[in-house]
Amino acid sequence: MTTIRMNLRRAMPHVAIAALAVNQPGSVVGFPRNEADPVQRVLGELRAQLDRITGDVSGRVDAASRRLEDLETRNRDIEQLLADGARGGRFGGGSSESPGEIFIRSEAFKNFGGSAGRGNISAVVQAITSASTSAGGMIAPDRRSEIVGLPKRRLTIRGLIAPGTTNSNSVNFVQQTTRTNNAAVVTEGAQKPESVLAWTEADAPVRTIAHWVPVSRQAMDDAPMLQSTIDGELRYGLSVKEEDELLLGSGAGQHIYGIIPQATAYETSRNGTGDTAFDTLAHAIAQSEVALLPATGIVLNNNDLESLKIIKDGDDRYIGGGPFGPPITTIWGRPVVGTPAMAAGEFLVGAFLDGAQIFDRLDAEVLVSSEDRDNFIKNMLTVRAEERLAMAVKRPAAFVHGAFPAGAGV
Repeated sequence: MTTIRMNLRRAMPHVAIAALAVNQPGSVVGFPRNEADPVQRVLGELRAQLDRITGDVSGRVDAASRRLEDLETRNRDIEQLLADGARGGRFGGGSSESPGEIFIRSEAFKNFGGSAGRGNISAVVQAITSASTSAGGMIAPDRRSEIVGLPKRRLTIRGLIAPGTTNSNSVNFVQQTTRTNNAAVVTEGAQKPESVLAWTEADAPVRTIAHWVPVSRQAMDDAPMLQSTIDGELRYGLSVKEEDELLLGSGAGQHIYGIIPQATAYETSRNGTGDTAFDTLAHAIAQSEVALLPATGIVLNNNDLESLKIIKDGDDRYIGGGPFGPPITTIWGRPVVGTPAMAAGEFLVGAFLDGAQIFDRLDAEVLVSSEDRDNFIKNMLTVRAEERLAMAVKRPAAFVHGAFPAGAGV
């Protein structure tokens, strides 16, 4: 709220002219005017002074009136500018009077004009603010075009596994199950030893991962970025589910048969007293070496990977680079990745390139169609994303899966 105050005072002299006349000497009263008379001279000076004061006060009143007129004119100009800015309307639907009009029409101003001009003028007017009931409707928001989405996890497992493609609904391969090597030196004419080799047929069926979302045609037409945003979100959803299936798929029903359910169990007999998580991983790598399938990568839970940074030795020194060291990307010379798909406290060490292979049948695709249920009559669209793939764990012994022992630091 704005308060306009004006303070005008009229200082009228109180001259006791009548008293002078009454106190005039008796010898002067009734006689003809004598310009040389001292009393007449004093009276003349007083009249002249009175005229000067009266003129000065009148000038001040005229100046105040002009200032009031200027104030009213300025307020009307402001009102006109605001009206033009609002295209003929009023801000916020409030009062239609300008601050100047409110002041001129106030009782305080009327009382001032009808009085001798002495005292204060105070009138309360409505200030223009950014509130919704004032000028707020004219302030345009600074709208950004990008869409701020939810965080996405880093996808790591596919990059570790050997890639491939297929044109069928199933990938069949022959897997060796037995190798009994009885080769030996023999004497001339003696029977040679027989070795045992066996194979079995294995199958990796192609599985479909898919999902969809409904969206109105109007939204798709009116928001150009919406289609690309939905496309990205649906593709990301496929990748997240794919990573879970590659690691943990049970193989039952339409699930992919994942790596961990087929991996070789970690030999806990390798653990030693006081082992850290680094020691446990070294034991698992050694186990893969014994299986003649040297590990090429390590998979951990994200939290466990971060916990490795703060493991200390007996002298309370960080084993890794400490708070100023680089992030952990390799352990014992093998690349290490983190994923929420891996359970906390567990690890997977493996020869990923030799042990498993992905066969893509259909790369992730996103399609939009109105031919779904009653979409046509409702102006709705169905956005569907799907992919088809198979994964073959050709050498289960190439993978070692286990859990960190208590006290290992993770």
